Amino acid sequence: MGASLLSIAYLIGSVTFIVGLKMLSKPDTARRGNLIAAAGMFIAIAGTIFLYKSNGEGLHNYGWIFAGLAIGGIIGVMAAKKVKMTAMPEMVSLFNGMGGACAMLISIVEFNHMSHNAPQLAPDLLPMWTSAPPNELAIPVEHVRMGGHLLIILLGLIIGSVSFAGSVIAWGKLNGKIRDFSFKGQHIVNLVVLGLIVVLAVYLVAGINGSYLLHLPDMKGVGSVSIAQLDYGVSPAITIAFYATLVFSLLYGILFVMPIGGADMPVVISLLNSFTGVAAACGGFLYDNPVMLTGGILVGSAGTILTILMCKAMNRSLKNVLIGSFGGSAAGAQSSGEQGSYKEISLSDAAVVLRYANKVMIVPGYGLAVAQAQHACHELEKLLEEKGVSVAYAIHPVAGRMPGHMNVLLAEADVPYEKLEEMEQANGEMSTTDVVLVLGANDVVNPAAKNDPASPIYGMPILEVELAKMVIVNKRSMKPGYAGIENALFFQPKTSMLFGDAKAVLQQLIAEVKLL
Repeated sequence: MGASLLSIAYLIGSVTFIVGLKMLSKPDTARRGNLIAAAGMFIAIAGTIFLYKSNGEGLHNYGWIFAGLAIGGIIGVMAAKKVKMTAMPEMVSLFNGMGGACAMLISIVEFNHMSHNAPQLAPDLLPMWTSAPPNELAIPVEHVRMGGHLLIILLGLIIGSVSFAGSVIAWGKLNGKIRDFSFKGQHIVNLVVLGLIVVLAVYLVAGINGSYLLHLPDMKGVGSVSIAQLDYGVSPAITIAFYATLVFSLLYGILFVMPIGGADMPVVISLLNSFTGVAAACGGFLYDNPVMLTGGILVGSAGTILTILMCKAMNRSLKNVLIGSFGGSAAGAQSSGEQGSYKEISLSDAAVVLRYANKVMIVPGYGLAVAQAQHACHELEKLLEEKGVSVAYAIHPVAGRMPGHMNVLLAEADVPYEKLEEMEQANGEMSTTDVVLVLGANDVVNPAAKNDPASPIYGMPILEVELAKMVIVNKRSMKPGYAGIENALFFQPKTSMLFGDAKAVLQQLIAEVKLL
């Protein structure tokens, strides 16, 4: 009865994961989808705790289990409630890294469990001694087929470790605690470390079958020994190789993310997220747990698809993202400096232009998130529409610091989903737009991506705001964006700069528009 109920709980969990992921595709259903998936996860966890049986016995150490759930739940809720929208990308990266760490720890525990438990020896292989044997004796156990089990453990270890270490580095880079770092020949070093990981994994899988040792008791004068008297373990070489694989995997995760520049961080976060999903799926294989397997596969496949879409949005291959260092210090060094003079616009003039326009397109960027100005932006949008102005938002796929950053930002301010236009749709309307208001965006509106072959972002699809009749750009200063590249848009005749904190500027614009 318990096994049947547990299967039903796992089925409910798997179905809710799929339904929840489907609902995440639209901002107006995303919150409900999150709650549905969370409810399915709760059912699966409760089923595992109270219904799981192994050899007729349930789980033990309920104190540790519930203490862990309570501590983790409290930390997670407090972190999610206190995090600012600007810090959302690093929180996502850190939480993703914790998933990778869990997969890594599961692999370590399972390896230790496998290496200290006797394989299922056939009765006719049970050795017999008539005199004192050596202290330990190596025995072949090819018939046990341990290699396949160890392969799953190693996949979880390697992928989980890379995801954990890489996500922690990404978290540090996003919050400014870690700088981009690269050195000559780093890509060669990365390949060497990756090669060592592969070699060690092959050695472990190939060598595990014949690596078991029998630690024998003192059997002098004993004619035979039962299997219960024997203590099994893998050879020291196998143990050393396993933990060396762990160390090299962590090192590779660090080296893998360190040189990647800021402009590519949304792609990296998405890629690391897919790694965590695959590592979790390996845990599902180890425990023959369908809900864990389903969740891992969904996260892994969704993260992979999103990574491909993000690369397409930037017109760059994944290989180029991983080795190009775009947006790092190298890119910043290539910045060409100011390309001419720019002109400023006053708040009152900007208010007049927006108030008497027929069509306004707002382009949100990271600067809007930094200023926590999404609510003021929505208020300005509603005020303009009350005065007969058509307002929409142009969303670039890689705007911000993580996939969907701007969608989440505007959803928090209750901006209607139908007002959010994807890049292709928005670009089709730019030529008929009177005013484009750029709020903190930089690289995603840089025309160098279209007309400067020497630019690191050349070929990346952008929001073609220069096609509008007028462009107003709100920035704190003329400093380059996160990619460290100068923006020629700021120096074009139809562009006017409106300097200041986005929230303060928008609030002042609202006051000015109300007076018109």
